[in-house]
Amino acid sequence: MFSRKWIAAAAALVAVVVAGCGSSGGSNSGSASSSGSGTPTFSIMVGGLDKQIYLPFMLTEKLGYFKKNGVDVKLSDEPAGVEAANQLLAGKVDAVGGFYDHTIDLQGAGKQVESVAQLLRVPGEVVLCRSDTAGSIKSPADWNGKRLGVTGLGSSTYFLTQYLAVKNGVEPHKISPVAVKAGPTFIAAMDHKSIDCGMTTEPTISAMTQSGKAHPLIDMRTTAGAQNALGGLYPATALYMRTDWVNGHKDTVQKVVNALVQTMHWIQTHSAAQITAKMPPEYYQGVGKQQYIKALAAEKDIFTTDGVMPEGGPQTVLNVLKSFDPNVKGRQIDLAATYTTQFAEKAKSQVGAS
Repeated sequence: MFSRKWIAAAAALVAVVVAGCGSSGGSNSGSASSSGSGTPTFSIMVGGLDKQIYLPFMLTEKLGYFKKNGVDVKLSDEPAGVEAANQLLAGKVDAVGGFYDHTIDLQGAGKQVESVAQLLRVPGEVVLCRSDTAGSIKSPADWNGKRLGVTGLGSSTYFLTQYLAVKNGVEPHKISPVAVKAGPTFIAAMDHKSIDCGMTTEPTISAMTQSGKAHPLIDMRTTAGAQNALGGLYPATALYMRTDWVNGHKDTVQKVVNALVQTMHWIQTHSAAQITAKMPPEYYQGVGKQQYIKALAAEKDIFTTDGVMPEGGPQTVLNVLKSFDPNVKGRQIDLAATYTTQFAEKAKSQVGAS
């Protein structure tokens, strides 16, 4: 489990969040440039570097693939994906490691961004509910009036939580989303009963379930689970950036995507233990290395093999968003403009991924 000191410190943050104060995201220096050696530099803000759903970004750095492909990548961390998207739109970073659904939501708001590499086929998210709610919350149909934890308001967990409510007959205004991020802050929110249920990822899922503090209500760590909850494949973690930036920096984009696709191939050809050995120890200290390995082994199917957008996935995401999202509902969305496969397809042919 996460240490008591860590959780206690996080509890203070949760109290502030629940009181209504928003979280502040980190930032990184602006658009890509060249270093003194002529190597292009490229900044990526990731919506939670220590989450297993975003593992490919740090793994690519640890494997040295960014440098091998001739690009100097700077990774920064922002636990709430919506804040990372805001940093991208503000020109503070070149790209975001976050969920693909933001590209559709942002297009509906008049902002054109696109996914250039698709790393997850399904969300890898689980809705956990406090153990003491087991008798009263048996499905999202019981969410009326409940407080539901999400990483941030406007985040992908916020989108998915609203959809699950609507799908099960509960109108969005009847639930109370609470921004609690992940890890120790999520756990503290559960401990203090600030939330009844919440959507999170590994290793937080394992920390909560093995402690007996929470039980899974909806599991989207498998293809079958995601299809049952969302109606089809829901491509999640992606590398996305502004379309105008992509069009003006195609050589740099290709180098970054080459590196990520090589990593996706490496993931498929190595065990969960071998992958974990490459990760910073602090990523699994809260749950324990062996439990981290076990969780990763069970959900390796969430990762794409080649960085290419899964067929039919964008339509599933659009169907989900248009059921509740005011930026998307009733608007004409050009799905073809929210992603491209050209970079991943080229990278795939070079590394032999299939």
